[in-house]
Amino acid sequence: MPRLHMGEGILRRKPIEHIEDTEITEGARLERTLGLWQLTAIGVGGIIGAGIFTLAGTVANQVAGPAVVVSFLIAGLASAAAALSYAEFAGLIPKAGSAYTYGYAVLGEFAGWFIGWDLLLEYTAIVAVVAIGISGYFGFLVEQLGANLPAWMLGAPGTGHGHRIDLFAAVLCLLIAWLLNQGIRSAARFETTIVVIKVLVVLLVIGVGVFHIDAANYHPFFPYHVSGAFTGAATVFFAVFGYDAMSTAAEESKDAQRHMPRAIIYSLAISMVLYVAACLVLTGMQHYTEIDPESGFSTAFESVGLSGLANVIAVGAIIGILTVMFTFMLGVTRVWFSMSRDGLLPAWFAKTHPTRHVPTRVTWIVGVASAALAGFVPIGEAAELTNIGILLAFVVVCTAVIVLRYRQPDLPRTFRTPWMPFVPALGVVFSLWLITFLQWQTWVRFAVWFVVGVVIYFGYSYRNSKLAAAPRA
Repeated sequence: MPRLHMGEGILRRKPIEHIEDTEITEGARLERTLGLWQLTAIGVGGIIGAGIFTLAGTVANQVAGPAVVVSFLIAGLASAAAALSYAEFAGLIPKAGSAYTYGYAVLGEFAGWFIGWDLLLEYTAIVAVVAIGISGYFGFLVEQLGANLPAWMLGAPGTGHGHRIDLFAAVLCLLIAWLLNQGIRSAARFETTIVVIKVLVVLLVIGVGVFHIDAANYHPFFPYHVSGAFTGAATVFFAVFGYDAMSTAAEESKDAQRHMPRAIIYSLAISMVLYVAACLVLTGMQHYTEIDPESGFSTAFESVGLSGLANVIAVGAIIGILTVMFTFMLGVTRVWFSMSRDGLLPAWFAKTHPTRHVPTRVTWIVGVASAALAGFVPIGEAAELTNIGILLAFVVVCTAVIVLRYRQPDLPRTFRTPWMPFVPALGVVFSLWLITFLQWQTWVRFAVWFVVGVVIYFGYSYRNSKLAAAPRA
């Protein structure tokens, strides 16, 4: 076989027309068991969490006032541009890996590696950050019950006097890993049940809170001017994705080509309706200057004499955020599995359980890694790892959908992104704009991770890629 030049090698692409055949690997198969509403539940579980229970109050109080609802609408429209691009790819390439697989198939191997390697860090960090957030709510509820936990297990080093480890957050990560290893059918059933409970709690908040709205609290609607709503949009944008991690489960869907595009759109639409309604209730119940940035809904209901319901909301917040951990740990393990099956990482990681058909090895590795981050890294430092990768994934997917539409317009697409190329181009522009808000420390950490990835790619992946051994046309 003739040798490839370096430039030609890193641009080699997975053949979309034969992608199903090229990925049949002994011991590396996933089981197709997920239906439309299970996929939608996983998407909703990844989107609705800290955004509705924490970010809404923070942005309303500090950045946008009642116009926080406009912030969510702007962020939702921008996220929808990327979601429509994901939907087209999900129907066209119903395989594990999401943005990694799409980038590999359209933009080439190095682009796919770049985004896949990036998502391994980003998704793992999101799991850790969410676990730390749940731990904070858990500590609050324990105090409400009159109990006291030892100081050494209440937070990571540097978060308080005597703190050594956030034990609850670390254990929670391991429990999610254990759940995912029980098989996708059992895990998805649990996720769906929890998502239903979470949505019911949000509907309870909206249904009761609407009777305690004081229209005077909406004035002034733009206390920080229109610019405050846009600034708020940049903040809450990170609460309106989750479908990207859900799309990594395409290979475990019963009818991915039809169900994945619908699940992506349904999950974002359901979440946005709940976000907008909840924000209107929150800012209508309390003046934005009085909203608690950390537990907005609980304090809002306390302010109108419904302290019992406030505790229910706190429990709902914990349950709601738990589903985010599930979705993103599912996402990182499927990206890792897909990269290993393609030969870019050792095939040992792509082995699945003989009866449960899940990648148990990578799931436990991710569980331990996220537990270490959650247990020993302060939430602020962990959170800084979660932003850039998602935005770069959006850029890659939105760019790739434009390129492929013009390169291979006749491929059998079950869903077509409308208003091409305006919609995906909007997704690219908005993602790049949000990247400008990231702190320089985030870029430094990203650069270090990227350099490590480049060393691994040229030291191992470039030579061991299955496409490197494939006969050239």
